[in-house]
Amino acid sequence: MAPDDFDNFAARRSKKNPRFAKQVDEAVLRREMARKLVEKREAAALSQTVVAARMGTSASVVSKLESGGDVKLSTLQKYYAAIGLRFALKAG
Repeated sequence: MAPDDFDNFAARRSKKNPRFAKQVDEAVLRREMARKLVEKREAAALSQTVVAARMGTSASVVSKLESGGDVKLSTLQKYYAAIGLRFALKAG
């Protein structure tokens, strides 16, 4: 879908469901964060399989997280620890 097509789709959908625009924004934010996490994992020279083993989970969970899927905060914390980073939330 071309950007203009998506914008038109989003505008039509938002008229039907006022929460839609916020949901799209949240999905975009998750994808941006996911891309940054992949960069950090790759910079640490770790595969998804290794990260999953360190987390005590499957590679599919890591894949879901790295594709911007909606995951639990605890899963995100485990991911950070598995790639050698400290997880912290900032208010605001």
